[in-house]
Amino acid sequence: MRVALFIACFNDALSPGVGRATVSVLERLGHEVVFPEAQTCCGQMHFNTGYRDESVALVRTFCRVFEPYDVVVTPSPSCAAMVRRHHSTVAQHADDEALVADVARVAPRVLELSEFLVDELGLTDIGAVFPHRVAFHPTCHSVRLLEIGDRPRRLLEAVEGLELVDLAGADQCCGFGGTFAVKNADTSLAMGADKLAAVEASGAEVLTAADTSCLLHLGGMLSRGRSPIRVLHLAEILAEGLPA
Repeated sequence: MRVALFIACFNDALSPGVGRATVSVLERLGHEVVFPEAQTCCGQMHFNTGYRDESVALVRTFCRVFEPYDVVVTPSPSCAAMVRRHHSTVAQHADDEALVADVARVAPRVLELSEFLVDELGLTDIGAVFPHRVAFHPTCHSVRLLEIGDRPRRLLEAVEGLELVDLAGADQCCGFGGTFAVKNADTSLAMGADKLAAVEASGAEVLTAADTSCLLHLGGMLSRGRSPIRVLHLAEILAEGLPA
């Protein structure tokens, strides 16, 4: 299958290893991965902070860039949710019937990585090997907007050697929330501290999630606290142990 990779800004700018891991997983499963270089931000930052007018051009660009591809895969549930749930809102805000039609055609093709692997390919065990104790944080956008459910957990449970430990309060927000962490820093840090207390109590060696943004927040707090717990994106774990 020919798959277009929508890397998402966070990964492109701050965690390029997530993109490389995604490509590695997809290629090892026999798929051709294409990276459309004209891709830009999906508009989530603008939309979430009330700049809908500024989101319009980004939605137009997204539709133009990814229209040629039947399947678009992203390792970012929050961006997938923006495309599938809110691009239509932006198009309607622009009062642009052509853009509304473009979004209706392109948005359903965008799948988060675990959705693609579990739903489209019917896979949970992709041959990964990762002999560590792992805690999984189900991020807010992935659970509440994209509704990816237990797909990431099913993929993790199938990884050889991986021990998936229980995380108390797993459904609670980590405190990142995009600009929330900037505008409400004290509250954000308090929420992050609660989450990390649960992670440390779990005995995990590694904390994972499907969204890089939450891992950046929690990973930064772990680093400042000199914790030995590492953070890795779901894609990075799934790429471990795959044949070179």
